[in-house]
Amino acid sequence: MSEPYRTVADEATTRFVVSGSEFVGHVRPVGSVDAAETFVATVREEYDDATHNVPAYRVREGGADGGIFLREYSNDDGEPSTSAGKPALSVLEKRGLENVAVVVTRYYGGTNLGVGGLVRAYSRAASEAVESAGVRERWPHDRLVVTTTYDDSGTVRGVIESEGYDFDAEYAEEVGFEVRVPVAEREAFCDRLRSATGGRVEITRG
Repeated sequence: MSEPYRTVADEATTRFVVSGSEFVGHVRPVGSVDAAETFVATVREEYDDATHNVPAYRVREGGADGGIFLREYSNDDGEPSTSAGKPALSVLEKRGLENVAVVVTRYYGGTNLGVGGLVRAYSRAASEAVESAGVRERWPHDRLVVTTTYDDSGTVRGVIESEGYDFDAEYAEEVGFEVRVPVAEREAFCDRLRSATGGRVEITRG
């Protein structure tokens, strides 16, 4: 499944007030469930004085068979059932967005909005945040972990940098590179690493 998918182009925050309650929509592109959960935790920590911080995300994950499936999650965070998280998630679903996380923060203003009012407010907050971030098309990526010796680490790093891939490096007893590689380019990239090092690399999916 290497077709392109739609996600948000950037991180964004928007806000509005309804009947005294302030709603703040936060959205960010994410590459994994862990990244989505980290974003949710970061927003909750920054807005820990809010009445509610309602999360929702849709994230692509790789299965054991090498296929890709969507992990969807939402939570009402104390609001009436299905009045908050589900409407925010529905915005992502209706727009066909993947690898994206949203959190809607609410500061209660003293007036109950009712379930219908909450659905409209949480939908609006998620939608306006997405609009502000913009939507783009991206190709799916794999996370590869490339482990090598110090002697070959410069060669490996050079190959990664020449391809322009995002990566993190960890220097311990051996050198490990975590690299984001487009699925369609994975095999060619692995072949190039093996060729450049005489096969002295270990490559696993992260």
